Amino acid sequence: MSGLDRLRRRLRGRGTSTGRDVVVVRGAERYETVGDGITTRHSFSYGAHYDADNVAFGPLRAVNEELLDPGAGYEGHRHSDVEIVTWVLEGVLAHEDSTGTRGLVRPGEVQHVSARAGLEHAERNASDREPLRFVQMMVAPSDEELADPDPPPPAYRQWDLQGARGYLLDVLRLRDGVTLHAALLDSGDVVALPEDGLVHLQVTRGSVEVAGTRLEAGDVVRVSGRGPVTVTAITSSEILAWHFAAPVPAPTQERP
Repeated sequence: MSGLDRLRRRLRGRGTSTGRDVVVVRGAERYETVGDGITTRHSFSYGAHYDADNVAFGPLRAVNEELLDPGAGYEGHRHSDVEIVTWVLEGVLAHEDSTGTRGLVRPGEVQHVSARAGLEHAERNASDREPLRFVQMMVAPSDEELADPDPPPPAYRQWDLQGARGYLLDVLRLRDGVTLHAALLDSGDVVALPEDGLVHLQVTRGSVEVAGTRLEAGDVVRVSGRGPVTVTAITSSEILAWHFAAPVPAPTQERP
């Protein structure tokens, strides 16, 4: 059975007692690209990997887990109409972009690059001795933002999140209803996921249980519908969870 067939099988999903649908994608079943000193696992269609049934989840277009050998990296390449969020798991990432920004991103820090109007960036392993592993996520603008004929210029920000443990932390709010959460958990810790809309959760370290299923580092769950879902840490763990809130229905106007 091919990797794509296994992924399609997993994407049939499973229901929960709360009425929410939880889809599990194992780390080993994600699409994989191997290049010059770089191995990437993709949660969605990306590059040479295309599956019409797996191109996005809400506005989320990419969740790529990157492993770079010492000294390896990506030369300058362009993105536009996308928000790029990077989370380093081990090692140090060297970033350089067309705004003139240069910097290093380490574990415990999050980097957000807004490339609405277009931006070119290069990313490399800053070490010639140690490997680099990071997760890079890409979110599409809203329909209203895409309709703007004058998108804002590229913007860059980076900040440190170390020290928060045992609860679901709001890491980044891109716009109303689009939020990235993270949690650093000790064994036995329990956190509740948002109870509405869509949730895309990736286990980045350790082992957790979601909806009765054990998940290991690299595994992903996609939750839809409405109702409570909790994450229980089996070992010391870390999770990243995007929440795309359900749209609020427009008020109805009664006839006079």
